[in-house]
Amino acid sequence: MYAYINGQYTFKSPTEVYIDVQGVGYHVHISLNTYAQIESLDAGKLYTYLHVKEDAQILFGFHSEEEKKLFILLLSVSGIGPNTARIILSSMTPIEVRTAILSENDAAFKKVKGVGPKTAKRVILDLKDKVKAGNAMATPSQQAPSSAKDQAMEALVALGFQRQKVSKVFDKLALTPEMSTEEVIKKGLQSLT
Repeated sequence: MYAYINGQYTFKSPTEVYIDVQGVGYHVHISLNTYAQIESLDAGKLYTYLHVKEDAQILFGFHSEEEKKLFILLLSVSGIGPNTARIILSSMTPIEVRTAILSENDAAFKKVKGVGPKTAKRVILDLKDKVKAGNAMATPSQQAPSSAKDQAMEALVALGFQRQKVSKVFDKLALTPEMSTEEVIKKGLQSLT
């Protein structure tokens, strides 16, 4: 329905943004990879996917068309819904997802919350032929503000982890002020899974 949305970011967090387009505010759910790309921007374009279910219509946004295509491919796999697809794209960059599929590295997918051994193998089996021809685009990290730990906490809670469990994990991790929000979240995801 929507190919992309281009406008001003009026609110940004690691899991969602509000985009103002000529006075209309769109609530868009994003991955950590997308957040890393738009974190320092005041305006921009997000490629979108509208997920419709019985009780809700949820708009997902992606910094690149490559990430959007991978999201849609992941949705085609039985057992993977939009939240799991977003967690995969938050735990791995698009190039890492493609590489894991093409090299049949199911262990990379098993590290992601909500992806078990059977689903990890199904992702590879269902998508290997579909991703062979595509080119992946790298997504470099951006520097996060000083509240990277707080933003990482909110992102992990929004992705379905219990706040107390995340807090305990963060207390045990060696986090430095120079770390970006994305780096903190990835460290948290590795310890939580």
